[in-house]
Formats: sequence, C-alpha cells, structure tokens
Amino acid sequence: MEFSELVKIRQSDRSYTGRPVEPFKLEQIIEAGRLAPSSNNSQPWKLVVVDDPELKEKVAGCASTLGLNKFVHQAPVVIVVTMEKPNLLSRMGSVLQDKEYPLMDIGILAAHLCLQAADLGLGTCMVGWFKEERLRRLLGIGKRTRIPLMITVGYPAAPTRPKSRKSTAEISARNKY
Repeated sequence: MEFSELVKIRQSDRSYTGRPVEPFKLEQIIEAGRLAPSSNNSQPWKLVVVDDPELKEKVAGCASTLGLNKFVHQAPVVIVVTMEKPNLLSRMGSVLQDKEYPLMDIGILAAHLCLQAADLGLGTCMVGWFKEERLRRLLGIGKRTRIPLMITVGYPAAPTRPKSRKSTAEISARNKY
C-alpha cells in the first residue's frame, strides 16, 4: 500500500470482530517496531504481546477503569509497551536538552506498530489510561520499569471513518512561527 493511503486508513479502532490475529501478522508488526528509529539507537522498549485469551482478559481489566476503554476486552491481542532504561548517550541527551527522548522513541515505535497493522488489514488503538501497577504485577514487570502504553490489535468491526483534522494552515508554518 502507498504510504499516503496508509496514513488515511489508520485510525483508532475501538470495536473488533472475534477473528483471531494470525501469528505471522503479529510477527510483521513486531518487526516493524524492532526497526523503528530511536535516539542514539537506544531502543528503550520491550513489547509484551498478550494473546492468551485468559491473560488478555485480565490485561483488559487493567484498562477498563472509570467506564473507559471497555473495548479492550474485544481486541484479540494487546501489545504492552514498556519503557526500558535508555543507553548512556540518550540519557545524557535527555538531561542536557531537557527532552524525554525515550518517550519520543516510544511514540515512533507505536506509530510503526500501528501503521504496519493497518497495512495488514488490522485495526489498533493506543491506550494510555490503565492501572499500571496492577498491569505490572500481572505481567511480571519490575517496579522500576514504566508502562507508558498499551496497543490493542484486531480486525476492526467498523469501516474506516472520515478523518476530522485541523487545516494545514492551522498546524504548520513556513520559515517562522
């Protein structure tokens, strides 16, 4: 698929069919994430692919809070993204430049994962609101490791929606702010 078409069809899907995701597609999605660029090639992430139905239900329970994210229960796969300790150069850059390079890197990783999924006919949704401590215990993730993101993956139950976005003039400028 052409990239210009891919970015038009990628959306946050919050409704999934019951169809399981083929293992070879999950492998392609993970490979796209593995190839994502990061600050000083730090790759400050680890992906926990949760596709065991019983465990996935418990993970979905971590996201279903205050009436939000109930759709996570429908997704056949949840990819839990952890933020690992970045390499020395990335850490130094974060301090010296007062920028959170690992979080930027994880954003790039997440985009790669979601765009690859869309190219394979799958839907995704990035979820940032969940019970992190409960999720950490459930998956055996150490106390010092943060979990900034979960990504649902599955076959969307609804068609692609028209995108509602600000105009180009509202989001960009040329040669000056």
